[in-house]
Amino acid sequence: MAEGDNKSANLLAQETAQLEEQLQAWGEVILAGDRVLRWEKPWFPAVLIGATTAIFLLVYYLDPSVLTGLSCTVMLLCLADYLVPTLVPRVFGSNKWTTEQQQRFHEICGTLVRTRRRIVGWGKRLCTLKEEKPKVYFASVISGLLTAAWIGQQVHNLLLTYLTVSFLLLLPGLNQHGVITKYTAMVKREINKLLKHKEKKNE
Repeated sequence: MAEGDNKSANLLAQETAQLEEQLQAWGEVILAGDRVLRWEKPWFPAVLIGATTAIFLLVYYLDPSVLTGLSCTVMLLCLADYLVPTLVPRVFGSNKWTTEQQQRFHEICGTLVRTRRRIVGWGKRLCTLKEEKPKVYFASVISGLLTAAWIGQQVHNLLLTYLTVSFLLLLPGLNQHGVITKYTAMVKREINKLLKHKEKKNE
């Protein structure tokens, strides 16, 4: 068991190191984004929501086709991929990279690797469920897709995308400031109360 854990830890460290090497040119940008996403300053959530709202209002106003929107998004990603490694040293300076920044960058890369592993793990579990319990798999997938289709029918797709993107951007800050933990604990307490109340009624 310990040998398996060591192997897994070594593999995680190796994948993290590879990702660090791949994202090194984006290091300063990633750290700046991390500071904003974790709400290091109290006005950062307002900046996140303001920027997201402005982008979605622009999309709503321009009303591009799917192909145009996709082409523009990929074009912006290509421009960023080309320009960021060139501009970052000039904007931030190459002599400002400290041990603390390197440590935080390492932590971010480790989190990204673990997140990728979780997503792959969920996919594998779904495949295992399909093989071992096909009826449960079928019922779960169909129920999930029907629910998603119903939500998509009730809410405008651009508004739904805006709400999803806003939530995902605010999630790291909510998590960092303990908001998610607080409300999750409250929900758990309420569920436990309901369960205890039902048990008393049954007695």
